[in-house]
Amino acid sequence: MITKADIEQAHDRIKPYIYHTPVMTSESMDDLTGANIFFKCENLQKIGAFKARGAMNAVLSLEPAVRALGVATHSSGNHAQALARAAKITGIRSYIVMPRTAPEIKKRGVVSFGGEIFECEPTLESRETTLQQVVAKTGASVVHPFNNDAVITGQGTAAKELFEDIPSLDIIVPPVGGGGLLSGTALATKYFSPHTIVIAGEPEGADDAYRSLQSGKIESSQSNSIADGLLTALGDKTFPIISEHVKEVITVSDQEIAESMRLLWENLKVIVEPSGAVPFAAILKSKEKFNGKKVGVIISGGNVELARAFALFGIR
Repeated sequence: MITKADIEQAHDRIKPYIYHTPVMTSESMDDLTGANIFFKCENLQKIGAFKARGAMNAVLSLEPAVRALGVATHSSGNHAQALARAAKITGIRSYIVMPRTAPEIKKRGVVSFGGEIFECEPTLESRETTLQQVVAKTGASVVHPFNNDAVITGQGTAAKELFEDIPSLDIIVPPVGGGGLLSGTALATKYFSPHTIVIAGEPEGADDAYRSLQSGKIESSQSNSIADGLLTALGDKTFPIISEHVKEVITVSDQEIAESMRLLWENLKVIVEPSGAVPFAAILKSKEKFNGKKVGVIISGGNVELARAFALFGIR
């Protein structure tokens, strides 16, 4: 069990290497939803996403002799960049398995931090098989994108900061893919703001968390959404936490995600990627659940391929 002390220690461990990201508000967004919303802008985090927290905590938590052999992972982009950066900071090698369809902006980010990319087909089986081959060749330690205690603990520091900056939130809303951020947020909520309700946003085209909560077991993931950072299934570490501490998952369509992106760009004046726009899309879809409430939203990332974004908005 990840404890309150674990999250506090992780926060102290990673503070020199991350931003304490700002919390933004918008009267127009409040008027639109009927809620009092506080946006935790992890899109302004190092590498442009909350993933910097978990990867840094995981690498720093490795025994020095183990860490010296390097680290490896599979990721569509944000965890890939985060792990490559953490490896560069600690002076070790990083080996990153990425689907060939991953956004080029995220591939460039990995290379900029000295990560060695191994491309694979855009399936979980291909990711895992390729990663096994890389680890067998290099001896590197696998740092899973979400199904890793140190990663989950590090991700929980974002919600810890939000509760410190904005006390007494009624609801907190992160997105969910593999569940690292959601499970970390759920545990941070339990320890630092136990009266706060946790509700997650998830793409309709990758709704395995929603289905898993309904069935009581981990359901297979689909991969049909513009929210590329959320196209993965829950893990055996994240699912039990989510089952116990998350009240609800709200699913949203790609059209609703794109509209949420547009509103966030226009009203907060910050760049938000599709995955990061999912929580606000969930609020827009279910306004009655949030009306009159004090709501924290974790904007998880801002790594957008401009050509893809322009296509979403019909710009040539």
